[in-house]
Amino acid sequence: MTERSNSLSEWLEARLPVISAFRREYVDFAMPRNLNYLWNFGAFATIALGLLILSGIFLALNYTPTVTEAFASIEMIDRQVSSGWLVRAIHMGGVSMLFASLYVHIGRGLYYGSYKAPRELLWLTGLGLLLLVMTTAFAGYILPWGQMSYWGATVVINALNSLPVIGKPLAAWLLGGEGLGNTALHRIYVLHFVTAFSIVGFVVLHVAALHVAGSNNPTGIEPAKPDDTVPFHPYYTTKDGLGLCLFLMVYAGLIFFAPDILTLADNYAQANPLVTPRDITPEWYFAPFYAILRAVPSKLGGLLLAAGSLGVLFAVPWLDASPVRSARYRPILRIALPILFLAFIALGAAGMHPPTGFWLWISRIAVTYWYLYFLILLPYLPRVEIPKPLPSSLQEPRG
Repeated sequence: MTERSNSLSEWLEARLPVISAFRREYVDFAMPRNLNYLWNFGAFATIALGLLILSGIFLALNYTPTVTEAFASIEMIDRQVSSGWLVRAIHMGGVSMLFASLYVHIGRGLYYGSYKAPRELLWLTGLGLLLLVMTTAFAGYILPWGQMSYWGATVVINALNSLPVIGKPLAAWLLGGEGLGNTALHRIYVLHFVTAFSIVGFVVLHVAALHVAGSNNPTGIEPAKPDDTVPFHPYYTTKDGLGLCLFLMVYAGLIFFAPDILTLADNYAQANPLVTPRDITPEWYFAPFYAILRAVPSKLGGLLLAAGSLGVLFAVPWLDASPVRSARYRPILRIALPILFLAFIALGAAGMHPPTGFWLWISRIAVTYWYLYFLILLPYLPRVEIPKPLPSSLQEPRG
């Protein structure tokens, strides 16, 4: 039996070398030996994405993309379809878990300089992946056709209309008419599906870029000796496995013990174009950008600021000219970067509150620091910052 199995594997390998390719890229692949648990969040995001796609296919089988039946079909999934409530909770919880993993993943990349050469393409594909996830999530947010879905979409459409030249044609193409209706909902449904599967392609591209450039590590230096690396399996498969157990425990706790925090109460009421909610509030993962959108009185200015807050991330590999990657060895950056993370959290909190008084000024201060950090601090710091000495090997203790 063993000889027959070996003959079959040799026959397949000679014609389609998938086994050796898998072993080379996912078993024997050399990884820095000093990675910490922040490197697990890429695996977390992949698992969350897989669960989102599987649960989304099930939901699509029972969803009707029309303004008269969309909300009722969601209610049917929750109340009548066998285990429908569970699949929908997995889908809703998966969005939050995916965004949380992506934000930590990007924050880790900023802190340890994972955007620097030779990993610029890895950084850019990761940001492209984030944009696709945001587009998919926003389209999916509209599909239940609840009050917050409808009015959230209205806010974004109005912001698009403020763009000169292309704004109104773009909004008209998306809507397919004068306002949100059957045509718009159907197009958003298709957009949700197309972008969801496009994400898978970007994940493949992102992983391919990772395997070409190799993984960064907390010290930010390249492995110099054979002992600086270990094979991906069993060292990081077991480490990822332990992290995934904890990740899935949090995921399950969110689904079974705190389902009400996955969406806003207003979204449990069917969309009514004649009744505007007192406060139009986005989901938490869009809240920082919603706060930026409202930070200035101008619709166009807010839209440009919100888009620019993401766009500036694409320029980070060229804005930061320091030869040192990791913030561990950059004393000023080690202070400035945590403040940036706090500014992002503050924007999220501001986006969940009305844009008046205290919260309006919090959002303005936070977005000012966001741009100050990327456009002034990051390019200027290499001129004045004196980095700490870098270790010569990944096996040296942290200094």
